[in-house]
This record gives sequence, structure tokens and C-alpha cells, in this order.
Amino acid sequence: MNSVKDIWDAILERMKEELSETTITTWFDDVTAVGLEQDTFILHCPSDFKRSNIEQRFLKNIRAALEDLFSADFKVLLLSDADYTAYCKGSVAKPTSLIESGEFTFENFVVGKSNQLAHAAARAVADSPAETYNPLLIYGESGLGKTHLIYAIAHSIRQHNTGAKIVYIKGDDFTNALIQAIREGKQLEFHNKYRDADILLVDDVQFIAGKKETQEEFFHTFNTLYEARRQIVLTSDRPPKEMTLLEDRLKTRFEWGLLADIQPPDYETRMAIIKNKAIQLGTPLPDNICSYIAENVTANVRQIEGTVKKIVAYRELLGNDIDEENTARAVRDMLKKDNEFVPSASMIITEIANYYNLEESTLRGPQRFKEATTARQIAMYLIRRFTSLSLTEIGKEFEGRDHSTVLHSIEKVEKAMEKDPVFAERVKAITSNINNRS
Repeated sequence: MNSVKDIWDAILERMKEELSETTITTWFDDVTAVGLEQDTFILHCPSDFKRSNIEQRFLKNIRAALEDLFSADFKVLLLSDADYTAYCKGSVAKPTSLIESGEFTFENFVVGKSNQLAHAAARAVADSPAETYNPLLIYGESGLGKTHLIYAIAHSIRQHNTGAKIVYIKGDDFTNALIQAIREGKQLEFHNKYRDADILLVDDVQFIAGKKETQEEFFHTFNTLYEARRQIVLTSDRPPKEMTLLEDRLKTRFEWGLLADIQPPDYETRMAIIKNKAIQLGTPLPDNICSYIAENVTANVRQIEGTVKKIVAYRELLGNDIDEENTARAVRDMLKKDNEFVPSASMIITEIANYYNLEESTLRGPQRFKEATTARQIAMYLIRRFTSLSLTEIGKEFEGRDHSTVLHSIEKVEKAMEKDPVFAERVKAITSNINNRS
């Protein structure tokens, strides 16, 4: 292979083993290879709609093909037209992540009464890092735009300071990275990565609550950055005072700067979001269609944008008219998809193992030390709650424990939740983590 085009052609050939010819043609006909830089394969896709779907559905196929070709892990970056132009001119730093790709900026964030404070605070931080609100903590339910805002902060800062060291991580990934660093004896590299940052962005910081070593590490990282006048931006699903498993010293520090909440968008904001997303996808929608979506999809921005994408997909892929009948179908599909999320037993076990820093084999196995036993009982309780598995079927997930053992575990968790508020909050936090995987 003599060029990135040759590599892309080889990737497409390999993907034909898993995907149909129609799928390849539909989604990849106007995708072109741009470059291969270190561990990143760079592609250009002019359609926002197709690029979004490729990122959501097919990146794993592209990465698998790259690994097959080179026997190494690769990241895949898809550039928009604007990013591609900047890349070719070399006028800005080449994008290395979604944060810097231009997908989430202040310009395409729709501002309304429900998010006005958070947007203004994010703008102020981007304009003057560590000089206005430090830390900035944006909180609210899932799907309301918290991640969009911290990406926008990073993008804006990068535009004005290409040399800024911006580090983004999710709260649960911070824990996983810490565990890996300890196992591999790379604590110094871990410390340097986060404590040398100019801008630290932590998404879903509530996931560190209740994890002693993680909170200890984050406490020192926070102090180091704050004292060096480096900007810290956090998001969470609730304010610090409601994170009952979070250490008081961290709650206090999180409240040093500004707490800005985001609420579900009102009707006017929902209408603006719908029209804005439709224009981005190149398919402006009539007012009656926008109004129908705004009146029926009210939970969060992610659902609203997903509904618009589905309507556009109906037209582009199936040739369907954009009318109220097909709009109603898209709304039903979106709400049905969200309401029918049912985690598997394996997903629940994985989440609880991560929460308690245990191996899944330990959680499923015979070990009887206190933490493993507690985690195992919570797992049985939540599997029973979330799934339709019988007590006997649940027992099979834990090396064949009988139904009476499972029943005893469930009853023990229920009684503990009634008597111990801290334990109940721990179960609630784990449940929230599982729901956020939907």
C-alpha cells in the first residue's frame, strides 16, 4: 500500500465481509482518506448526517480493519468540511479528538432560559481560563448539553491557544486509568498527565464518589491545578451537596467556583434546537413538523436531535415524505427506544465490578471477603430489579448459586437500604451508572 487511499480501499474491502454492499455504498460513498499520523487514521466526510452515523455505528468496523492491516490499535478521526479545509491549510492545529473537531461549539449550542447561566459561564471560562469561575461545575440530567458545553470550552480555547494542554476524561475512566497506572507502576506518568494540564475537563465527575483511592488522587490533582491557576471544568448529574458519597473536602472545593445548572428545555428552546439541527443536516423542516416534535419529545436535547436525525434518515434512505405520519413514527421509535432499555446481567455485573474495583471473576466467584460479598449481593438485587431472570437463572451468573442464596441476598440489600442511607445512596449511584449506559 503506497498511500492512505490504498489503506482506505483495503479497509472497505475488509468491511464488506461484515457489512452489505448497500450499507457500504450508502454511508461511505463520499468518505475520503486524508492522512495517517502516528496512531490516528484521518478521514473526511462532508455530510454531517453521515459522519454522525459513521461515528456511532461503524467506527468499530474501521478500527478492526486497521488492526487487521497493521496489527496495532488506531484511533479514527472524521473531519467536517471546515475541519478539512483548516487541516489542508495547516492554519490551525490538526484535530486529534472530538473535542477539537468542531462538532460541538458555542456557535451550534442553542441557548434558552433553561441553560442560559451555564452557557454564559462556559463562555466566560473559555474567554479567560482560571480568571473567572474556577472550578466551573455544570450539573443537570443526562442529555441536556453539559458535554457539549465543555467540548465548546475546549474548542474555543484551542482556537486562541493552539499550545494549550487540554485534558478531557470521564469520571469513571479516571478511576480505570488510575487502577491501570497502579497495576503497571506508572503512577508518575498518571500524575503528570493530569497535574500538568492547562485545562482539565472531567465529565460525569459524580462517578468518583464512594471510591476512596480515586477521591484521594483527584483531591491532590485538583489542589495542584487550582494552586497553579489552571482551569478546572466539571459536569455532573447533581450538585455536590447531593453527592452523599463524595468526601466533604471535595464537595467544598467543587463549590469554590460557580455551580451552574441546566434544566430540560422549554417549548421555545426545543423549537430552536429542532430547527438548528435540521439546518445542520441540510433539511430544513416545516413549522408544523417542528411543532409536533417539540410538543411530544420533551425529556432532553439528545432525544430531540435523535428524532430529527431519524426523520432525515427516513427521507434520505427510504425516500419517505416529511409529513406528520412519518414524524409521528420517528417520535414513537425514539421514545420506544429509550423506554425499552433493559441492561443485561453481564452489563450489571461489569458496572458493579468497576464500581468496587473488583475483577468480574471475583464478583461471580466464591470469594467471601466483605467487599466482594456486598458487591455480589447488590448485583443479584439489581439483576432481579432490571431483568426478567428467575432466581435460579440469576444464581447461574454466580457460579451456580441456588435460588435461596439469591433470595437471601436480595432481601439483605433491601433491608440494608431501609436502615442505612449511605448504603442506599451507594446502590442509587450504581443504578444511575447503569442507566447512563443506555
